[in-house]
Amino acid sequence: MAERIKPKIGFVSAGAGSMPHYSSFLPLIPSAIQMDFEGLELYRESLYQIENKKDVIVQRVKELARQRAWDGVIVTAAPTEVLNPGLFDALQAALSIPFTTALHACVIALRIYSAKRVLLLTPFDQRLNDLICGHLEKLEISAAAPHPFGDLGVPKRMNPDEVFELTKSNLRGTDPVDAVYFQGAVLDPIKVLEKIEQELGITVIASNPAMLWYVLSKLQLAYPMSGYGRLMREWPKLS
Repeated sequence: MAERIKPKIGFVSAGAGSMPHYSSFLPLIPSAIQMDFEGLELYRESLYQIENKKDVIVQRVKELARQRAWDGVIVTAAPTEVLNPGLFDALQAALSIPFTTALHACVIALRIYSAKRVLLLTPFDQRLNDLICGHLEKLEISAAAPHPFGDLGVPKRMNPDEVFELTKSNLRGTDPVDAVYFQGAVLDPIKVLEKIEQELGITVIASNPAMLWYVLSKLQLAYPMSGYGRLMREWPKLS
């Protein structure tokens, strides 16, 4: 019997194709899936270097999808989208395969769990947080977005216990919310998603798991898994 060809998913970052926090994401990728990590190298010193690069991003994603014969594509990072208004619609027009952006997948997941108000935890500065909150507001999701880090960019490497305490302290310091939304995987919440949900009693949506769930669901694939929070365990169907 011929070996079944693995579906190929492109995982496209506007920055580098490989980052340290990807290591915690790798165990979530089903063995039946091939994930291609690709970096567009559009920024180095500052995330703001990707501003107004929509046409470049769309063209390069389209070319990569064709060249690599991807079955689906993930375009990561909320800053990529909020700094390039109209990116999702432009990708939709350009691509003939299932795709998602970080914000799109997370919004769909939040809607599935009826989350109207969220605690947004990111490593970004106030401007980017405000842009993300504005994007969510247009989609009828309000967000409380504390800024626990001193400057824009990558915060110091946080271990799972530190991520848990960050979440706990910020939940205590804000009005009630329906869910916690981690945007910016550098905070690396994946290893502590289950603990947050069980011990703090709240649904958690994190960008990398949500994007994986969404694009595989669009391909009519489902890989429920335990240990990574409610979304991965339940693997809800897209409506």
